[in-house]
Amino acid sequence: MRTIVSRLIKFKSSTAQTRFVSASYSGGGRYLSTDSNKIDEPFNVEEAETVHVPPPPTEKLLVLGGNGFVGSHVCKEALNRGLSVSSLSRSGKSSLQESWATRVTWHQGNLLSSDSLKDALDGVTSVISCVGGFGSNSYMYKINGTANINAIRAASEKGVKRFVYISAADFGLANYLLSGYYEGKRAAETELLTRFAYGGIILRPGFIYGTRSVGSMKIPLGVFGSPMEMVLQQAKPLNQLPLVGHLFTPPVNVESVAKVAVRAATDPVFPPGIVDVHGIQRYSQQKSR
Repeated sequence: MRTIVSRLIKFKSSTAQTRFVSASYSGGGRYLSTDSNKIDEPFNVEEAETVHVPPPPTEKLLVLGGNGFVGSHVCKEALNRGLSVSSLSRSGKSSLQESWATRVTWHQGNLLSSDSLKDALDGVTSVISCVGGFGSNSYMYKINGTANINAIRAASEKGVKRFVYISAADFGLANYLLSGYYEGKRAAETELLTRFAYGGIILRPGFIYGTRSVGSMKIPLGVFGSPMEMVLQQAKPLNQLPLVGHLFTPPVNVESVAKVAVRAATDPVFPPGIVDVHGIQRYSQQKSR
């Protein structure tokens, strides 16, 4: 990004008269004079002032569920981009014995309680929610729907600029078998697009694979997830088949999800709305701004 600096500069023209003009200097090395219609008019600088341009404000990201499988990768990705990162979850501090975890500010709280987010949202510019879970239909609706709706409303009231929600792709019959899960997800999506019409982004991945830590054990889900992704990427037309099309939704790497989530939360030109698995794959292959 170019920094534009304006100052009054005193110079002597070829007619030996002393004038003041407003000049702008851009990183490309061109001076534009507002005293005439000429560009790059030569002049002699008699006095110049050192300009101290303040650095851009620090982006502060809050990750909801930052000690989970997806959330921990989101935290690492955000830290790698130089962001200030905090996380809120029911268990508080992550149990992962990794160096990045010491650079995260951990908050303990329950999103089903309206008071949990008050302190955690102080100074936050963007939020990424990785909160979700399985269980009975009533429990799934609460954890996937009500908890995220509470977070979306609290963030909106606090003036947070952007909110990214990790949702889930439709899987046909699974939507009926796990009705509480999907109804909760869609309710949270509706709330997000209402409250954050210009800064709300919904990611809808299918199966997310990657190395998952369970206690001291690491489970390499990519062993079969990566080959499946490569095969099903080429089978995109099969997604349109009635009844069974959703079964051909390709899995996606957790690092790709984290990369796109952090970009969506911090890039002001990232378009709001719903990003499906193919969009996640596409955005993850682009260079970050």
